[in-house]
Amino acid sequence: MKLPKVSRRQFVQAGGVGLLNLGVPGLVVGKDKFDATGKAVASKKCCIFLLLCGGPSHIDTWDLKPDAPIEVRGPYKPIRTKVPGMQLSELHPKLAQVTDQFCLIRSMSHPRPINNHFDAMHNLLSGQIVERVREGVPDDLPYIGSVVAKHLSSDRNLLTNAWLIKCVGAPVFCAPNIGSGGYLGSSYAPVFIGSADNHPAMPKFKLPEIYDMGDKARLQERRKLLANLESDRLAEEPIGKDWHELRELAYDSMTRPEGRAAFNLQEEPLSVRERYGMHPLGQNLLLARRMVEAGVRFVTVNGWVGPAPGENGGGPPSSSWDMHGGNMGMGNAFSTGSYGMGFCLPRLDEALSALLTDLKDRGMLDDTLVVAVGEFGRTPVILTQGPPGRQHWPQCFSAIIAGCGIRGGAVYGESDKTGAAPKSNPVTPQDLHATVLHALGVPLNDLGKNTGIIRPPYSSGKPVMALFG
Repeated sequence: MKLPKVSRRQFVQAGGVGLLNLGVPGLVVGKDKFDATGKAVASKKCCIFLLLCGGPSHIDTWDLKPDAPIEVRGPYKPIRTKVPGMQLSELHPKLAQVTDQFCLIRSMSHPRPINNHFDAMHNLLSGQIVERVREGVPDDLPYIGSVVAKHLSSDRNLLTNAWLIKCVGAPVFCAPNIGSGGYLGSSYAPVFIGSADNHPAMPKFKLPEIYDMGDKARLQERRKLLANLESDRLAEEPIGKDWHELRELAYDSMTRPEGRAAFNLQEEPLSVRERYGMHPLGQNLLLARRMVEAGVRFVTVNGWVGPAPGENGGGPPSSSWDMHGGNMGMGNAFSTGSYGMGFCLPRLDEALSALLTDLKDRGMLDDTLVVAVGEFGRTPVILTQGPPGRQHWPQCFSAIIAGCGIRGGAVYGESDKTGAAPKSNPVTPQDLHATVLHALGVPLNDLGKNTGIIRPPYSSGKPVMALFG
């Protein structure tokens, strides 16, 4: 009986790449390309997406209102930056020196009155407008990293879609489809790397499971055993040949030095590591740079600041940027404790400025898109009951975007005098989603084959073309 032809991509999409009968969700790999010298060529377009889970205050970071009443403007003063007229918080002195590398969007706004983390984050990452919590709407929308993985699989035998630290501690704010590839399938789901107890700021950071070969000798024996089980006749058939090649491809991606070496931060000069900051956020952003440099297409970084190993931040360890104050048990949002902006903002300043500088110096910023954004902003008025803080505010917030043709040294959009609503050029999360796909060269619509299943466009927004220079 003649067996049907199965392509490499069909097999990968059907169930992920299998190694010795081990399925690896999220491990969508490509095929190495080589230059004239025979050296593997790294992938080009890629993205580091810094998700500031919980929603940081735009008024205390990137859109200060020094002329507003004290209950609006808060305690932080604006400082001048490298770009005339662009001001940032006094807790961002290092970002102030690299403003020429990024565009600051001050008019982000949800088009519907979404006020919970889950829907806000879901809409930001899916590019759609859905109120799942209130309306109970189920869906299988893929998130942006999965879409990129489908269309821009690595040119090398490496994973394509990674997520550095899924969630940290309680409260936890994760969108519902965070661990799946949505209707694209588990092959495009992210590979989660790290945790609160295992991150690259720790001296004994462990490799993700896909690169943990365990007993190398045993792995080799299992590989030989499986090869011996394949009949000569099967090996002669197209499907057998494809299976053999896929198995070897998966083995190669798991064992090749580039993938494993990306996680060895000890290769970086100590001065570089210290420039990023020896805390979870700094070292995760450094790891993200090493991963895209190795060929990973999309890396989402949970913006968990967290204390450095052995450090006592003077309060409960921050799990997010959800700094309410009041009776939420998080303390003063403006304090220097580990759940306060006085603790978190300097570390964000240190890590993000180092990433942008590093990418620029390495000639990588032209092909690496950097996005830093939360799922929404915070209220213009400070909560005065109990320790001070700010509540959820989807009507207006800010984002930073850089690289891949984005104009540096620019401010797009403007909020009103209290930061309550956009005053000009509103940008929805869906628009930002579409802009990311456009910058990476990913189509907004994937018509694919006529399966009879109607899917929405990857994003319901439109790329903000004015962001490109």
